Amino acid sequence: MGNSQKKNDFEQRLIGTVVPVGALRGERSLGVGEFPDLTEFAALCTRMGIGLIQLLPVNDTGYESSPYFALTAFALHPLYLRIGDLSEATRHTRELEQLGRQFNKEARFPYQQILRAKMKLLREIYAAHEKDIAGRAKSGASLGIWIQNHPWVKEYAVFRRLKEANEERSWKEWPNYGRVVAQDIDALWNDEQFRSEHLFWVWLQEALDKQFSLVAKSIADMGIILEGDLPILMNEDSCDVWAHSEYFHGELSAGAPPDMYSPDGQNWGFPTYNWEAHSKDNYSWWKNRLKTAEQYYRAYRIDHVLGFFRIWASGREHVSAAMGRFIPSLPVNQKDFEDLGFDQGRVRWISQPHIPTGEVWDSLREKWGGEYREADIGAEAQRVFTQALDRVGNEELWLFKDAIRGEKDIHALNLHPAATAYLLKAWSNRIFQEYEEGLYSPVWYYRFSRAYASLSENERTRLEALLEKRRIDSERIWASQGKQLLSVLAASSSMLPCAEDLGAVPDCVPKVLTKLKILGLRVVRWFREWEDEGEPYIPLSAYPELSVCTPAVHDSSTLREWWDREADQKLFAGFIGVPSLPKVFNPGTAKIILYKIAGAKSRFRVFQIQDLLHLSHRWYAPDPASERINVPGTYNEFNWTYRLPAPIAELAKDEDLIKSIKELGSVKPAK
Repeated sequence: MGNSQKKNDFEQRLIGTVVPVGALRGERSLGVGEFPDLTEFAALCTRMGIGLIQLLPVNDTGYESSPYFALTAFALHPLYLRIGDLSEATRHTRELEQLGRQFNKEARFPYQQILRAKMKLLREIYAAHEKDIAGRAKSGASLGIWIQNHPWVKEYAVFRRLKEANEERSWKEWPNYGRVVAQDIDALWNDEQFRSEHLFWVWLQEALDKQFSLVAKSIADMGIILEGDLPILMNEDSCDVWAHSEYFHGELSAGAPPDMYSPDGQNWGFPTYNWEAHSKDNYSWWKNRLKTAEQYYRAYRIDHVLGFFRIWASGREHVSAAMGRFIPSLPVNQKDFEDLGFDQGRVRWISQPHIPTGEVWDSLREKWGGEYREADIGAEAQRVFTQALDRVGNEELWLFKDAIRGEKDIHALNLHPAATAYLLKAWSNRIFQEYEEGLYSPVWYYRFSRAYASLSENERTRLEALLEKRRIDSERIWASQGKQLLSVLAASSSMLPCAEDLGAVPDCVPKVLTKLKILGLRVVRWFREWEDEGEPYIPLSAYPELSVCTPAVHDSSTLREWWDREADQKLFAGFIGVPSLPKVFNPGTAKIILYKIAGAKSRFRVFQIQDLLHLSHRWYAPDPASERINVPGTYNEFNWTYRLPAPIAELAKDEDLIKSIKELGSVKPAK
């Protein structure tokens, strides 16, 4: 890093932009942005008065396009390597030109096609220079020294070789070496028959590190803060979970609780952290992760910072997150039930779904769809009673069989879709779930359960008081854990931490972030008084100085699409004090809204590059939805493949655009 940036640079009000590396169109990129393109982009940013460039994660994700599904917390993505800058690639100009002709005209980059093409060429280059590369890998030689300084690369190289040998399947599906200890990895690394394959992955990482380090230094020398993105959670199918299982709770799956957008919650499939194991190891994995990031970044975004305080987690037996619970949290136990006057029969009533016979029939008739015969309903009902349920004595009441432990078991019964849908809904029809023997947590929708409706008013009052006490006591634990973990992070690096603190945020979170001087995130469209009548926007003058303000994020629509298709235009226009704001988004609309947001009291006002480009009519796509980076809840070739509408060099000729963006930096804080 250059000396042009000081610690107190973090205290300046700055305009920033968010851009995925892959979105850049540089002079020499091959259909997708590459690390060296960042230098060209940063030069344009200096002309636009932009003082911060925020990236999405750039770690290797293999053939999965989402940057949040990384195979590693340390290794960089080969997709972003500029092959033409490799000393070994001098004889491959023709192949590089061919790749450029093949991919450069694409509106969005075809992720897998480009990655496979680049990896194929890299394999050919490596094969032609393998002897020289092996010589550099000897002890004391340049690559050997690089390996010594980057010890994580050994397990990464072994993991990538094994994953490729197993046709990219998850390590949990490998017939061999699915479970390893450090000695196994060392033995594989030192096995001469695999040395060539391992060195291929090492050679790639050394080249990526050199290119990204040069870029990071050039950006720092321009006086721009480069901000990285560190997702808190690790992909289950990652080198880190495979090699360091002791740091993770593989039996749990992290996610988010139900909300208005996701009624079943979000089950991300990522394991949760074993914080006790990290603590015993003095958080070495986290410290090494930050040390690696610090080679490139001056600031970093902590994705889902709430996870450091508490995480919503479901058992691996579930598909949705509706039956999750916050970890850590204080459970309800048998003594609590005794104090409420609940005997064992009552505990079973409120913690296990009880299903009336007639409800099964009625639900099948309601959900069957189209015409049906009563005989078909009867046959399917009989399958439900036989395969899924056990009768309670002689009553017209049923419990789930002991063999059914979660939603996956219900799906595995292969019942009619109407029966499956009913049973999935019935599974959560209870007040509590017993997640360990004698330990209970409330189900998210417990107030809508059959058991809750059966309680007397007095019983409900006492139960709610107990749960509120548990929440308050748990929040003290969250505050303590969050403060401890984030203090370790803050003290382990000179980078400025910026937190993504969206969602249902406990009161302790902003207090801890403020105490540790960690910037929170304020997304204008969502920063509202949701409990007040009319759900008014919070004034820009009330934004905390220790925050990052933005009108859109990578998981949302752009400002343009939001305004045209989602916003309550009248309410928002009144909020920013411009009742006459045009109803159709155009550069004039963009200028008014962006300038108002630039006046937020937040220290950093950061805009997606798409939102800044809308200040010029030249860069509007016909369909605003095509300018999105990601549409959550969908899996397709569109997500994560956004490209700039033109090469950086062409954008740099738009003097009106540059002037409009530069003026954002002169906007004074709102009063």
